[in-house]
Amino acid sequence: MSETVLQTAIEAATACADIARRTVLPHFRTSLRADAKSDDSPVTIADRQAEQAMRTILEERLPEHAILGEENGMSGASSDWLWVLDPIDGTRAFLTGRPTFGTLIALFHKGRPVLGVIDQPVTGERWIGVSGRPTQFLSDRLPGTIGTRPCPKAAEAELSCTAPEIMTAGHAPRFAKLQKHTRRTSWGGDCYAYGLLALGQIDVIAECTMKPWDWGALVPVVEGAGGRITDWQGQPLTLESDDTVLACGDATLLPEIVRHLS
Repeated sequence: MSETVLQTAIEAATACADIARRTVLPHFRTSLRADAKSDDSPVTIADRQAEQAMRTILEERLPEHAILGEENGMSGASSDWLWVLDPIDGTRAFLTGRPTFGTLIALFHKGRPVLGVIDQPVTGERWIGVSGRPTQFLSDRLPGTIGTRPCPKAAEAELSCTAPEIMTAGHAPRFAKLQKHTRRTSWGGDCYAYGLLALGQIDVIAECTMKPWDWGALVPVVEGAGGRITDWQGQPLTLESDDTVLACGDATLLPEIVRHLS
């Protein structure tokens, strides 16, 4: 990726995060109604408005790039460049007034995520990951320093997952096996948990039923903080992956975690 394209993309992603934050915040902790999507997950007017606002920015600044959004699907001509958007990752948290949701903005190049932004509108925290560069953490209210922490053994690891019910019948026993080998499990967090892993607060996150808009932005953020993020087999995430996601803060821990999930 050329420096010119990269800088334009970073500026566009930042503008998208800014507009999504301004769009979402007025709806937080209001009596917002949610509709059920085809998979029974909730969607709100805040999701739809934020995605449309981001699409408008990208279409104006980078019209040659394609866009895939959780709410409105694919648009634009076929391209090596694909923006993948999740306006509110963690809509259940958003609807229940918990500031653990986030906006996810990813740019893929030839099927690989090269730029990712995690933005938390309420706390004002933002993580910006670029392939091959250290992740940036921006916050004027809450402390945090980018860098995953050493944790070479699963027995010492803090494990995290959004919710037990995201596990399918085939994945639940494998996750339960992993739990037995880790120190403890914390629930909740959605994309925010991956930001905390990048700050050295969490060691392992294992989830399934994850779509590209759920994980695309997380890859550059986690890797730029020193961690690894793969599927449950330890393979790189691609648009053809099997919907499992595994993030380890300490890269040396990955083989053991994969073994426990097998």
